[in-house]
Amino acid sequence: MQGEQGPGPGAADAGRAARADGFAQAERAVGAIGTTLDVRRTAAELAEFLAGEFCEAATVDLFDHPRGTGRRAAGPPGALHRAAVSGRRALLAGLERVPRLDVVVQALDAGHPITASFTAAGGVSLAALSVPLLAWGRVYGVALALRTGRLFDDDETAAVHYTARVAAAHLRHAEEHEEMGEQVRRLQQVLVADPGRPHPNIELATRYLPAGRGTLVGGDWCETVRLHFGRTLLVIGDVMGHGLDAAVDMNAYRSMLRYVAAADLPPHRILRQVDATMAEERGRRPATCLLALLDPARGTATYAGAGHPPPVVFHGDGTAGPVPVPVGPPLGTGLGAYEPVGRPLLPDDTLVLFTDGLIERRGEDIDVSLARLAALRVRPGQAVSRLLDEILAGLAADRADDDVAVLAARPRHRS
Repeated sequence: MQGEQGPGPGAADAGRAARADGFAQAERAVGAIGTTLDVRRTAAELAEFLAGEFCEAATVDLFDHPRGTGRRAAGPPGALHRAAVSGRRALLAGLERVPRLDVVVQALDAGHPITASFTAAGGVSLAALSVPLLAWGRVYGVALALRTGRLFDDDETAAVHYTARVAAAHLRHAEEHEEMGEQVRRLQQVLVADPGRPHPNIELATRYLPAGRGTLVGGDWCETVRLHFGRTLLVIGDVMGHGLDAAVDMNAYRSMLRYVAAADLPPHRILRQVDATMAEERGRRPATCLLALLDPARGTATYAGAGHPPPVVFHGDGTAGPVPVPVGPPLGTGLGAYEPVGRPLLPDDTLVLFTDGLIERRGEDIDVSLARLAALRVRPGQAVSRLLDEILAGLAADRADDDVAVLAARPRHRS
């Protein structure tokens, strides 16, 4: 008896070719979708991929907030918003004009792909495929693929479904990234408390500008410490790096510096002690720091720096100039070589301390950046807070690449 025979060589070759094409298509989807952690960019990449591989027009609609799949996902009208469109928009307009079997709602309700066919104006036959964007039990939206002619077959439906799940996974990652960023920002709002109150003989203003919602916060901080005989210690610092670890280390440096400064040491000795102590704590990131000890009664300021940009003094006539301060090593390195320098500070002078985010620009030498700040001219006679706002506007600090912390102080006139 002759045994049963399997598929011939031609059928086997065709099967291998189909699988190879499917794998190649999946690889293209993985490479093309989710190149950033931006939700709208991911939606656009999905629509572009669908229109290029499977259909003539594609849309991606997203929920404002992801929904669990345990209940009706579509929600009230307006719950979905159009995030991306690609391909022939005329086909989408034709779909809106016909009596609708709402494949978008059907796909969201069912939790799996839905295919349908329509006859648009002019007798054009349209095939639609709607796929929910599902990942880890949550629905982020829905993708719609549209073309003229034949319906989507099972293989195409499975491929589009896979592509949608790839996009949904990246939408999940973008959501988690945003949530983590919010947690870090809230933590730094707690850690970066307002500086202490200086003596009444000092007029003070501070600003903190994060680099932006797409960037994790860093370790910038400013502080004031009231000392005896009407003196006030001004502090500006910047822990290297960004994110939660930098914010935690920043709080450690800030607390240690306040503790050491309470002993009323000169600025360079404060830096030495903080450096030695923090160098013994393993895992702490280095930090730059600048101290300015203001003595309005004597009309002087004494400075010491640890790898930090020098301060700038804005004079009563609106002109400015940097204050040369000996450059010491960053805190936490254990090198501890810091030197003080004293300079006069007149009643009409405004001292400005800042982190490097205020002046630095990519590809630019730091001396050029500092000269830009020193070249600013501000309106004479204005309050410290207004002067500080004018400086920030003049340097476009709201578009800085890094976080910005600034502290401005002026001796008050004695009655």
